[in-house]
Amino acid sequence: MENLNRLSRRSAIRRIGSIGAASALGAAFSSSRASAAVGKADVFALVGDRWHNFDYIRTALTRTLVRESGATITFTPDNTLLTRETLAAHKLLIMLCDGLAFPGGYTTPYPFYDPEKMKIVSDPPLPEFKETSEMWITPEQGKAIRQYVETGGSAWFFHNASYISGANADFRHVEGALFTGHTPFRPYKMKIVNRDHPITRGVNDFVVTEEQHYLLYDKDPKTVLIRSLNEEGLEYKTAKYGNQGASCEACWAYDYGKGRVCFMAPGHTVPSFWNPEYVKLQKNALRWLLRQA
Repeated sequence: MENLNRLSRRSAIRRIGSIGAASALGAAFSSSRASAAVGKADVFALVGDRWHNFDYIRTALTRTLVRESGATITFTPDNTLLTRETLAAHKLLIMLCDGLAFPGGYTTPYPFYDPEKMKIVSDPPLPEFKETSEMWITPEQGKAIRQYVETGGSAWFFHNASYISGANADFRHVEGALFTGHTPFRPYKMKIVNRDHPITRGVNDFVVTEEQHYLLYDKDPKTVLIRSLNEEGLEYKTAKYGNQGASCEACWAYDYGKGRVCFMAPGHTVPSFWNPEYVKLQKNALRWLLRQA
């Protein structure tokens, strides 16, 4: 853990100076195996946003990838730490975040907030909140991710990360899809369509209950490993993209330059992450992305 902390601290200090570094590092947390590997740390995980709490993601992945798989992971919600230098210090990038920032603040992080049922009272009165969102990813960050994977790094995107693709062409080129929307919380099946890949080997179809995410997939259909499926035949429609049916690409993996890329759609709750078959899938993917399988 000491080696990992030194890497993160050195990266931040070089970039923003010692005063700013103390603030940035306050949001970073590290988890590691008892004896950290020499050289690059395993994983840099940029996770969490307004509607996807940092702690549940860290809790879920710490069990599956750290305690049970032995990976060394730096978890942070701080997008300013996503730099070429940070990526170069790690073998794998994990992202589960929608890329949205709210510089004008917001009244609550709860996605199902009803102001009539949960009235906010303040004395003296609060200033006006301008709940306008903006994408935090910069052109430089998108280029950094693309170069990192092209030259041999690996990237693992979860759940709503494909939302970022609408704001950055380099990110979309690496991740391979554009988010189009999602259903309300309801059960859906993760149906395996390629059982020969190392990531899906030994994994059975499974069901989770959360938003079923829909997207436009840009890459070769042969690289799709799993499709999500609403078994009641409920479809998803939007004015912009039309009827996308009851099924959508939900997990894929491919080589990208000298690196590797994987995407997995489930990720909104700890129960989803800890579905026993999904745990198998995560462990297989970690080995594949780190070239251990």
